[in-house]
Amino acid sequence: QVQLVESGGGLVQAGGSLILSCAASGNIFSPNTMGWYRQAPGKRRELVATMTSGSITNYEDSMKGRFTISRDNAKKMVFLRMNSLKPEDTAAYYCNVRMVSGNYWGQGTQVTVSS
Repeated sequence: QVQLVESGGGLVQAGGSLILSCAASGNIFSPNTMGWYRQAPGKRRELVATMTSGSITNYEDSMKGRFTISRDNAKKMVFLRMNSLKPEDTAAYYCNVRMVSGNYWGQGTQVTVSS
C-alpha cells in the first residue's frame, strides 16, 4: 500500500517562498513519475510539476522559473520549491506518484498567498 504525506504548506505573503515536501511509503517501483498538482476552490486540479525517476522534469508553463521540483529517490521523497508566490497560487497542493502498479495521491497541503 502506497501512502503519500505532504507537508510545508501555510500562509505566505505575495513574493514569498515555500518548500513543500512529500514522503512516500510502501513499494515505489521504477520507472515512476512523482509530482505536484494543485486545486483551487471551484477549479479543476491542474499540473504543477512532475519529475520522473530518470530526472526528466515537466512544468506547467506559468510556473516555469518560479517553481522547482526535486526528489530524493533513496528517501522516496519529492519536493517543490516555490518562489515569487502570487495570490493566484493559492490552492491545495497534492503529491502524486504514477507507476505501473497504480496512480497514488496524498491528502494535500494548503498554500495560501496573501496580497
